[in-house]
Amino acid sequence: MLDLSLWGLFGSAFISSTLFPGGSEALLLLLLSNGYSASSLLLVATLGNTLGGVSSWLLGHWISRGYGTRQLSDSQQRACQRLQKHGAPLLLLSWLPLVGDPLCLAAGWLRIPFFSSLLAILLGKAARYAVLLWLFG
Repeated sequence: MLDLSLWGLFGSAFISSTLFPGGSEALLLLLLSNGYSASSLLLVATLGNTLGGVSSWLLGHWISRGYGTRQLSDSQQRACQRLQKHGAPLLLLSWLPLVGDPLCLAAGWLRIPFFSSLLAILLGKAARYAVLLWLFG
């Protein structure tokens, strides 16, 4: 059974990957310094953060049913065109602060295929946590 610290990391990672602010990286490093295994931390944080990104994708997909891109500003339409051009691989950048969460939302809105989006989000989020664990481990 997961202990409460890992559940806290999962929740923090999930919230950090939605449109709400969060700081799962600090908790990840705190737990690492308290002796938790890097592999467990990587798994839990990646799972929570990926599910948060997917929830943003799903929200975007749901919103797209009521709104088309015609209501967007010119700069927002250009950003959507870039996302459509590059597709799911652009979601490898979903870990970026301030940009990543809206990127997942926009990918759902634009109906970038779900499974390729999921894979790119997962790989991007896992890579970020792996680098943090490697640097501070």
